[in-house]
Amino acid sequence: MLTLSQITQILDAEAEDLLTHTCSKIPKTQITTPKSNTVEKIFSQSDRPKSVLKNLKKLYGTGRLANTGYLSILPIDQGIEHTAAYSFYKNPLFFDPKNIVKLAIEAGCNGVASTLGVLGLMSKKYADKVAFIVKINHNELLTYPTKHDQHVFSSVEQAYNLGAAAVGATIYFGSKHSNRQIEEISAAFERAHELGLATILWCYPRNEGFRQGKTNHETAADISGQACHLGVTIEADIIKQKIPTHMDGMRQLDFCKYSDAMYDKLLTNHPIDMVRFQVANCYMGRIGLLNSGGSSGKNDLQAAIKTAVINKRAGGTGLIMGRKAFSRPMKDGVKILQAVQDVYLNKKVTIA
Repeated sequence: MLTLSQITQILDAEAEDLLTHTCSKIPKTQITTPKSNTVEKIFSQSDRPKSVLKNLKKLYGTGRLANTGYLSILPIDQGIEHTAAYSFYKNPLFFDPKNIVKLAIEAGCNGVASTLGVLGLMSKKYADKVAFIVKINHNELLTYPTKHDQHVFSSVEQAYNLGAAAVGATIYFGSKHSNRQIEEISAAFERAHELGLATILWCYPRNEGFRQGKTNHETAADISGQACHLGVTIEADIIKQKIPTHMDGMRQLDFCKYSDAMYDKLLTNHPIDMVRFQVANCYMGRIGLLNSGGSSGKNDLQAAIKTAVINKRAGGTGLIMGRKAFSRPMKDGVKILQAVQDVYLNKKVTIA
């Protein structure tokens, strides 16, 4: 397991700022932080059936982070989202669904999120070894000209029948299709809870109008935070969101309801404070926040460790990281996933 000294070395010049920062705007005393009893503490009080709690316990109780309150999820649905050839040309092994699930198991992930086709093909062999999360909607890119919309590819019943612990879905909040997506996924999540499945929502703001010059406000803390708040409103049990790149989009676009005072009271441009704001929008941490690992680049290990430190210290629940892992040989993918898990296992990396 990575020591604090090794994590510090990997973070290099950013180490002191990231490891010693204290959130003063929304202090840690105000948030619900991940604990070993997270499922019982949060969901036993809720309207979720006991069968949902059973599957949440399976998800939280699997892999190297079992029973810590933290999650490490491997998401590989990029064969539809980004086209299969583009996603897997660096490592064609991952055209094969067996290797997708194998990577999650060998890395000690809590769960693997993928398509109905991938998980359905592997269900009888692996569904009892790692929590399966069936992504039920996707944005396919074969339509020309390219459009940005999520369409339902599979039913909640199909996910239930193959032995999944949860369903996942994406809503492009702010898009011209968002109202339909909200209605579809709200109904799907209601059905998932009826069948005992947990629900995970990818809460992605998406609108060309959110782009201002070279700045993309889809990843602003205020806009992405509100997307999280909409996600928990339809009873997502876990939220997935990108790490914010800057503090304010609503104010810069003169859009939506905002006040200068809300930024002064709740936000700074520090990355941990911005993710703390996302956590606050997830009912002050009662619903777990997963941040995405982002695309693969030149120094994936450092970028992944940095994201994990930010998420953990902000009060988040973990990372859902795929491209940094499956774009390299299997053994290297295992190493980078486990390095991220080590951040959550290290008790010296504390809540800010």
